[in-house]
Amino acid sequence: MPGVIIIILVLLAFPVVVGLSTAALAALIGHFLYRDAEIRHEGSELLETNV
Repeated sequence: MPGVIIIILVLLAFPVVVGLSTAALAALIGHFLYRDAEIRHEGSELLETNV
């Protein structure tokens, strides 16, 4: 009986874990792409208009 409860808890937690890990991966990629853009376009007058 304890095995059934553990399996049910794992199946319920799996979508949450996958969703959070995907969100974390997207945030990490976004951070690195933003930093790369800042480095590549340093000194551009268009950066001042970006809010």
